This record gives sequence, structure tokens and C-alpha cells, in this order.
Amino acid sequence: MSAANQYRVKAAEFSALARTETDPAKQTEYARMAASYLRLAEMADRNSTTDVIYDPPMLRDGEAPA
Repeated sequence: MSAANQYRVKAAEFSALARTETDPAKQTEYARMAASYLRLAEMADRNSTTDVIYDPPMLRDGEAPA
């Protein structure tokens, strides 16, 4: 399962908790957590389409790598 889908599963779990919670403060916090996990899923989707290639700087003659 992709990271984005794992985040969506957690978001669904927190949404379910928010719907069944009777304490308004906890309900609000669960809803916020669900929204946060959905944002993480969106970021994971965007990051999965980005290719990042690290190109280390060239060393001068006789210079040791860090």
C-alpha cells in the first residue's frame, strides 16, 4: 500500500472517531487529525511524481569527501 493510501486510511479512522465521539473537544481534535492526514496524503501523491536526484558537488584535486 502506498504512503498516500496509508494516510487516507488513518484519515478515515480519525473521521470515524470524530463521528462517534460525544466529547466536543475530542470530536474537534479527531476531525483536525483526519484533515491533517488527508493533507499528508496529498503531499505524498505530489511527492511520488517527483524525481529527486542528488548530484554531489565536484571535489577539487586532493580534497577529501565530507
